[in-house]
Amino acid sequence: MASWFYASEGKQQGPYPEGQFRDLIAQGIVRPDTLVWSEGMAGWQKAAEIPGLMSGGGAPPIIPAGGPPMMGGGGYAGSGSAAGGSLSIDFGIIDFTWRTLALLIGSCFIIPIPWLFVWYTKWIVSCVTVPGRPNLSFTGTAMTVVPWFLGFFVLAVVVGYSGVQVLNLVLFIVEIVLYWMLIKWMVANIASNGQGLGLSFTGSIWGYIGWNLLFAVSMITIIGWAWVAAAQLRWMYRNIEGTRREIVFKGSGLGILWRGIVAAILSSLIIPIPWVYRWIMNWFASQTELAPRRSM
Repeated sequence: MASWFYASEGKQQGPYPEGQFRDLIAQGIVRPDTLVWSEGMAGWQKAAEIPGLMSGGGAPPIIPAGGPPMMGGGGYAGSGSAAGGSLSIDFGIIDFTWRTLALLIGSCFIIPIPWLFVWYTKWIVSCVTVPGRPNLSFTGTAMTVVPWFLGFFVLAVVVGYSGVQVLNLVLFIVEIVLYWMLIKWMVANIASNGQGLGLSFTGSIWGYIGWNLLFAVSMITIIGWAWVAAAQLRWMYRNIEGTRREIVFKGSGLGILWRGIVAAILSSLIIPIPWVYRWIMNWFASQTELAPRRSM
């Protein structure tokens, strides 16, 4: 059975099973001019425009083929619209605090790190709102990353005991490669309404290593790291494929720099950390937009 969403006062409501959704229609909550959407529709449409939906008969509505809708600017785009919008993230301070403390304390025991990481990632992804992608979730499992984590841990121990300095560089490169693999794995396991989005990160390992080396070098300039971070984020977004929209980072290096300085100062006071983290996350999300792909 299809699941339905409807727009009310600028907010997305749902999903509702078809039977429950028809009850909302019968109660007058969903009216003919209400914007609705279900999987397989090309975009948000008025309920009255969908054959069989408002008739009250037993026949199921006819759903046109196409991708999910896009919502932008607090509104809803109609069928075939190329509108996009910014991401957003929201979470409670208490929820963030206890989960973060659990992650930090549990990580002291080393072994639980993969499971804690997946648990925390599932929570933070569910807090993100993406235009046209309701109920975002993360479907990855800890057992995928356990071999990577244990392998790196053993290598780090060997390098530490060997005392050979050149091996530290090898360990650094291996760490970057593992982060690259982690990004590919995380992107591939993003889902909406429990269904994988089919996304993939196609940035090359050499490109990723290059950006990280450039970032390390930029730290010498004291402030240059912020502009490198912004450029690297744009590069990463350009290399996410599987979406009909282009993911664009609009933030500037200056925006990252001054927020980073303020965050560092406030975080030194310990107590403001949850509010600072949410503030930073909200800004990065608001600077991440979905836009129509440019024609080649």
